[in-house]
Amino acid sequence: MNAPDSTTWEAALLRLLEDVFTFARSGPRLHEDWAEDVRAVMERSVADPRGWSAQDSETFKEGWEAGFPSYPFRAMTAEDLRAGLRPVTAGAAVGLLASLAQEWFFEGFPVRSREDRDAVLADARTVLDRFGPDAAFWTSSDLARSSDAPDFLARDLEGGHPFTDYMMDLGLIAVSADEVGVFWSFNAN
Repeated sequence: MNAPDSTTWEAALLRLLEDVFTFARSGPRLHEDWAEDVRAVMERSVADPRGWSAQDSETFKEGWEAGFPSYPFRAMTAEDLRAGLRPVTAGAAVGLLASLAQEWFFEGFPVRSREDRDAVLADARTVLDRFGPDAAFWTSSDLARSSDAPDFLARDLEGGHPFTDYMMDLGLIAVSADEVGVFWSFNAN
């Protein structure tokens, strides 16, 4: 695994999540409890420690302007976050992030059927490589309730613990010693 530079990482993030309704941001590890750092990223109260770009749907702007900086996420505590997330392996995290590159609830051509499947998986690996080989990964997906290594490409994705008021939301958290990443997809229809 090679840590990507900003240009490589940002290009992979854009290819993965540009055309879907997503939130993708990173922030620094400032607390012993990683969930506190994830909350700060969701609330947009911290900047990317490397100054790299983020993906944040313009749809959320209305909520921010109304005084809800964590919109579309519900206000929650670190305990709320941990209660709604399940650990997954690094390999499963790559499959999940690749799957978030599609409209996972409505798309008729899931990643496993796409001609560019290998490229999508490579981009997901590039994005997650930023967090290093010792990163831990967490998801809100119900598929992780019975296994820490669900094959997110073999089955249709399922939502899970809701963190927003959207009909469906699905997320992936990356946690390293220095940073956290929050990658979330929404089906707003």
